[in-house]
Amino acid sequence: MPWSREDMARRAARELQDGFYVNLGIGIPTLVSNYIPPGMTVQLQSENGMMGMGPFPFEGEEDPDLINAGKQTVTELPTTSYFDSAQSFGMIRGGHIDLSILGAMQVAENGDLANWMIPGRMVKGMGGAMDLVAGVKRVVVLMEHTAKGEPKLLHRCNLPLTGAGVVDMVITELGVFEIDRKGSGMELTELAPDVSLEDVTRQTEAAFRVRQGVG
Repeated sequence: MPWSREDMARRAARELQDGFYVNLGIGIPTLVSNYIPPGMTVQLQSENGMMGMGPFPFEGEEDPDLINAGKQTVTELPTTSYFDSAQSFGMIRGGHIDLSILGAMQVAENGDLANWMIPGRMVKGMGGAMDLVAGVKRVVVLMEHTAKGEPKLLHRCNLPLTGAGVVDMVITELGVFEIDRKGSGMELTELAPDVSLEDVTRQTEAAFRVRQGVG
């Protein structure tokens, strides 16, 4: 069976390391906070001005002033700090965030990312994704493998780019791909349980290698 959204988030959490400063994007990436390994210290940074986000609150305990970048209510920790947007993006642009986990509309085999707009549709704004993918040390995309039956892993993105050659890893419900942005391209490194290599190939346009022992 393909991974569920929770399974995908659990797999992404394996990319965390003790002491990391991490930014989680809207959608499936927000679930990653539920799977931080016990005993590991990870500081979650939100571009709207919060460092050290706690778990989602229980029903009835929400504080409307405490929200993440996706406007979901969160909780604070003893180590939580607050700052303005300029300082937040200074952290991001200055290379002080170790890992960004975010969603995508398309990813190309060379690591190009498109995740901020579809031409002809109403767009609220760029958001922080362009700064995140340019400024953080590592970028992991967490997304569904297809959209309305069409591949999202492509030879080249046909939507406006968020960043060129910025993605290091893609996790979908079918498996995990690593991308060497220096030239060797995309490699399938893991398959979800009971997902075959044929399943992945059929739903992927991008060219990719298969790691020895996978499939």
